Amino acid sequence: MKRSLILVGAGLAAFAAAYASTAHWGVRPVAPEGMVWIPGGDFLMGTDDASAWPEEKPAHLVHVDGFWLDRTEVTNAAFRRFVEATGYVTTAEKAPSLDDIMRQVAPGTPPPDPDSLVPGSLVFTPPAGEVDLRDFSQWWAWVPGANWRHPEGPESSIDGRDDHPVVHVSWDDAVAFARWAGKRLPTEAEWEFAARGGHEGQPYVWGREPPSDKHRPANIWQGRFPDVNTAEDGFERTAPVGRFSANGYGLHDMAGNVWEWCSDWFDRDLYRRRAKSGTAVNPVGPEHSNDPLHPFELRRVQRGGSFLCNDSYCSRYRPSARQGSTPDTGMSHVGFRCALSADARKAAEPRDQGPR
Repeated sequence: MKRSLILVGAGLAAFAAAYASTAHWGVRPVAPEGMVWIPGGDFLMGTDDASAWPEEKPAHLVHVDGFWLDRTEVTNAAFRRFVEATGYVTTAEKAPSLDDIMRQVAPGTPPPDPDSLVPGSLVFTPPAGEVDLRDFSQWWAWVPGANWRHPEGPESSIDGRDDHPVVHVSWDDAVAFARWAGKRLPTEAEWEFAARGGHEGQPYVWGREPPSDKHRPANIWQGRFPDVNTAEDGFERTAPVGRFSANGYGLHDMAGNVWEWCSDWFDRDLYRRRAKSGTAVNPVGPEHSNDPLHPFELRRVQRGGSFLCNDSYCSRYRPSARQGSTPDTGMSHVGFRCALSADARKAAEPRDQGPR
């Protein structure tokens, strides 16, 4: 998506030591710092709701084993620690490659202006008035110098926003952070199971009541998208993590605030095929990306919606909602959180050897 819009508009941390505990094998271990235990089980993934997007259908039975998930999205402060420890340079801080761009567009597409091939990222830029909602280039702008340190462009900063979710991180950046932290990105199935918080079949992560002027359970868009944001929930863009109530598992911001990367390739038709094969056990997604709407792009899954989601446009702050984006894309409404497998956690703990 990032590369297309340029054309349109222009190692590991010391984990075992840090997380060691005295828990015995077979007993829930002490939680890693900042993480929540998600017990796992069977659930209906996706939805059959008539108003949902086609890629969310049909609902189908999935089983996931228990795992750990970050209580909140990764913050600017946490990402800064990673960068300071490793010297990592994010995708948005590097000039895009012309070859990478041209691989993701239709044959015969004119190349971009060479002057546009500078470090930068996509920033939400509200238009002056109502626009055609079919044309997202009306509110997304390629901004040279925009990156995780400068979310709205080179003149902006994250000073005073240490507790906001880091944004302008590509899938590649998120994977690099997760590996450094001794974690990984959640699978799409794990993410949805966790987002539902034990509330089977509910349309929202908080239950059944839709958001309204009186009910503001998440950081989403209020007003007329994309030009009028009344910010009645208190936030025009990102909110500090954990500002809104947690779901049934104690997880914050599983709806709204920022989209979150998952590990899976995005396949728009995956659910229709999977529903014919019985219960999917710990699915890790398809082997390849498949999005007929973007046939030249390889895409990874994003979940949860963002501060831009609004009923007049997409309503994608629902737990079944999903979309794909290219792994090299960073945007001002995209972040992530990390997961940890139960087996990986147990590997750092002493086993109960029983009587000697």
